[in-house]
Amino acid sequence: MCQSRAGFPSDGLMTPKELVARYMPDADKIRDHKYLKLFGPLLLDPALWFLNRHSVAKAFLVGLMCAFIPVPFQMVLAAGGAILVRGNLPISVALVWLTNPLTMPPLFYMSYKVGAWASGIPEQAFSFELNFESLSVELANIWEPFLLGCGILGVSSGILGYFAIHLLWRWMVAYRWRRRNQS
Repeated sequence: MCQSRAGFPSDGLMTPKELVARYMPDADKIRDHKYLKLFGPLLLDPALWFLNRHSVAKAFLVGLMCAFIPVPFQMVLAAGGAILVRGNLPISVALVWLTNPLTMPPLFYMSYKVGAWASGIPEQAFSFELNFESLSVELANIWEPFLLGCGILGVSSGILGYFAIHLLWRWMVAYRWRRRNQS
């Protein structure tokens, strides 16, 4: 039977911490990122690099909320949020890439639909062309429900992510303990 790093028998399943660590971005790359250097010595706080249930849940809260903020440099906002709540900074920064050039159109369209529904503003037909003039004209017509929807989806996905991480982490730890006690 294999032994894990902690000396417990390994059942072939990774711990939540090992699973997250496998996919976490490199800390040195994040510290040296040209836009994140503006945080200077704040990036040296060890709490920003911990991998535990609380720091990962806070990272999901911040990262998912910032992913729905329709501005460039979401990574800087996510890093600032992670520093503020002392969540895991690399995970928080990585999660903003949920909105990338492929996923942005459907996510932001869904944000507009949610915002229109929540505000009671009737949906408007619109179309985007890939140029700044067309984008700015169309956005001027729909900005209120769009931003409201971004806020609603950002906050709700952040809160959902926060609690989901707590529940999944606890479930995985309990599952591993049950499996360990059966051996």
